[in-house]
Amino acid sequence: MADLPTGFWSGWVIVLTCVSLATLVWIVLSVYFSSDATAESEIEPVWDNDLREGSSAPPLWWFWMLLASLVFSLVYLMLYPGLGSYKGLLNWSQGSRIIASYENYNASFEQVREDIAGASLAEIQNDLELMQIAERVFKRECSACHGLDARGQASLFPNLMDVDWQWGSSAEQIEQTIRGGRIANMLAWQPILGDDKVNQVTEYIMEFGEAGSDTHPGHAVYQQNCAACHGLDGVGNPLLGAPNIADNIWLYGSDIEAIKASIATGRNGVMPAFAERLDDAQIKLLVAMLAR
Repeated sequence: MADLPTGFWSGWVIVLTCVSLATLVWIVLSVYFSSDATAESEIEPVWDNDLREGSSAPPLWWFWMLLASLVFSLVYLMLYPGLGSYKGLLNWSQGSRIIASYENYNASFEQVREDIAGASLAEIQNDLELMQIAERVFKRECSACHGLDARGQASLFPNLMDVDWQWGSSAEQIEQTIRGGRIANMLAWQPILGDDKVNQVTEYIMEFGEAGSDTHPGHAVYQQNCAACHGLDGVGNPLLGAPNIADNIWLYGSDIEAIKASIATGRNGVMPAFAERLDDAQIKLLVAMLAR
């Protein structure tokens, strides 16, 4: 949004301001400097027997007050914005004042941020005050999805306090996830496999790793269609964002209906990128908090 009006509204403001000032000048001149050449009426009007029309000018201090106001207004309009899009000789604006204040505020903490960004994860994790700051950053930026305790919620947002991370749990992988975001892409297999094979592979995954599961009809379906991402042993692939399905940790639910829904309709979870929202120090604090 522009700080000052432009186009028609700029001209309209200029006209209103100049007309107002000119009117005030005319009033002052007409009251204090008009000639008294007009002839008085032969019959002077009288009201209520003794109330007569007066001809005395207003007190002189009114004149000096109005003159001072006019001078002040003219000086103000020359120095500061007031005539449409004219910025004044001082080039002052409320927007620039806010930006300058914000820059000064950031500059006062610049060295602190650099120190945090350059510190090791161990140093941050051993500093109680920094970890409290990290928790506040998490609650402000991340808790809406992952919960105040970072343990996920609504069977949609993952638990960040366990060791099962879809895109990898190392400090480097967590930082990459926070900075760049993630977009999962689990295909909808219903149109490809059909109902029977979806049911078979769902039942096989429920029995994954158990004795005799290799003879299940879903085993061949899994090998042909799922192993490329999730691996032959089902441990997943963080590079592809393919989760481990051989453990008992499930984002969208571990019952047979939830697993079947994931296979049939697919999943497309989105983690937004925070590189533009958070600075290096804030990201480092979050990584130190989560990579523990």
